[in-house]
Amino acid sequence: MTYETVPIMPMPPQLWPAVLEIYLQGIATGNATFETELPDWEDWDNRHRKDCRLVALEPIEEEELVGMRDIRILGWAALSPVSSRRVYAGVAEVSVYVAAAARGTGVGRALLRALIEESEQNGIWTLQAGIFPENTASIALHRSEGFREVGRRQRIGKLGGTWRDVLLLERRSEIAGR
Repeated sequence: MTYETVPIMPMPPQLWPAVLEIYLQGIATGNATFETELPDWEDWDNRHRKDCRLVALEPIEEEELVGMRDIRILGWAALSPVSSRRVYAGVAEVSVYVAAAARGTGVGRALLRALIEESEQNGIWTLQAGIFPENTASIALHRSEGFREVGRRQRIGKLGGTWRDVLLLERRSEIAGR
């Protein structure tokens, strides 16, 4: 499988249990998020944009597909607004999570590329990502898709009683916000 062949679709609420499982796998790494507990659907739904929510699917032959229960999710991506102020309406924070079994297969790249495209179609001119410096795979992925490091937020929060830094990366659209 390559990132060019990973099917991507909008995230329907019915797939929330699979999305939640992948989120849990990310939390378990200790390098994906400051979150330590899973949100419920309503909380997650309220914190993320209604557009720009995607899932990567395991490729499956159409004749094998009976319904949503037959879909296997390999990863998900979504955008969160960074502010409720109108001036920042075109700025969003990126979340990309890949199932443990699918890491290193191109799923993250497929999701991030699709998320960038969809964000531009929805008027987002700046994407930002806060990434732990230890998460070198995520940093490399974001850089390969045009993100640049704009700073390091030192000791910005504690995870498991330990202060953690976060690198702030951003990508400016060449299409949206012109």
